[in-house]
Amino acid sequence: MSSHPESRLSGRRAIVVGGGPAGLMAAEVLSAGGVQVDLYDAMPSVGRKFLLAGKGGMNITHSEELDAFAGRYGKRRAEVEAWLAGFTPQQVREWIHGLGVDTFVGSSGRVFPTDMKAAPLLRAWLHRLRESGVRFHMRHRWLGWRDGELLFSTPEGERQEAADAVVLALGGASWARLGSDGAWVPLLKERGVEVAPLLPMNCGFDAAWSEHFSSRHAGAPLTTVGLAVEDIDGQRVYRKGQFVVTATGIEGSLVYALSARIRDRILHDGEATVWIDLLPDHDARRVLDEVLRPRGARSMSSHLQSRLGIKGVKSGLLHEALSKEDYADPVKLAHAIKALPVRLLRPRPIDEAISSGGGVKFASLDGSAGMLRALPGVFVAGEMVDWEAPTGGYLLTACFGSGRAAGQGALAWLGHAS
Repeated sequence: MSSHPESRLSGRRAIVVGGGPAGLMAAEVLSAGGVQVDLYDAMPSVGRKFLLAGKGGMNITHSEELDAFAGRYGKRRAEVEAWLAGFTPQQVREWIHGLGVDTFVGSSGRVFPTDMKAAPLLRAWLHRLRESGVRFHMRHRWLGWRDGELLFSTPEGERQEAADAVVLALGGASWARLGSDGAWVPLLKERGVEVAPLLPMNCGFDAAWSEHFSSRHAGAPLTTVGLAVEDIDGQRVYRKGQFVVTATGIEGSLVYALSARIRDRILHDGEATVWIDLLPDHDARRVLDEVLRPRGARSMSSHLQSRLGIKGVKSGLLHEALSKEDYADPVKLAHAIKALPVRLLRPRPIDEAISSGGGVKFASLDGSAGMLRALPGVFVAGEMVDWEAPTGGYLLTACFGSGRAAGQGALAWLGHAS
């Protein structure tokens, strides 16, 4: 009998549950290995969150050096690095090119398809998967196991399916309407799998705005500002960028970049203070000098607008966060312009978050391929595993990498079991 893996594995069947990037990648690897793959998803079509992420421009990955790239995964760097080793950001780009989609590097270093859209990429990928024999089963919601087989709820009623290997790629708990609702958590916990609580990531936060401030400035962008937070390890972290004031608090790319640290500080202390640098391109000495300049009969607000360009929402924030006494004190006012304290009370609900943290703990996995120690032959991939990342292509790249690792792990498992 031939020892070629495709020959050894023909007749074997793998089930992938979840049609996001991690599940589709696992299906691709398994199918290429000669396994019959059936992919099940609760939604009417696959890749719904993938398509939503592409609405503002499909950010696939990032072009920065691999060491810096891996550092974006924080405390899970070592674990995610094992996935990246098997599918680097550059290999992600080459894989996309293989689907007939060109990419380019934006000014921020982020990588996009040339047309900035997710749909053509997804269509090309699904066409290739169907051509390779992957079978898709939509509106099939996974309910766990019955009699050793996977149990699904379908439009025609409950249905059981047997498989030689299983990859679960069920997402986290953000954007439940697109399929990732965290309903899998109790199903794995009752089988002895350790799961860290699912938490919002890349999310906004609520602040105690006054009605006066909220009614005037909700929706106002803060462009070119700095934001700092002290994490639970006592390290003060500062980033520069932009975000938006909302009716209830703050959100946007700069907030997302620090969201894990802000969230963890709130979990630790019950609230978090962030410091906004309203003029990151001005040093503290220059700001103080301008505030102290004689202003004659002008109000302080007019003076700040004239000398430092502070107006609108930036002026509103100063009035919101400072007492009348501190606003009238030039030294305290100048200090606040460079480090305005804003108290944050809670993250926005997880279903509003771009992504989520928490999930299946790495201690429950047998190696980087993601096989569950408690369930041999069952692999997990993607956002349902306990890692998190900022936006910028890091989420998607790790999902691709973990799906690929799970697919390869399942192939190895099937090879040993054949």
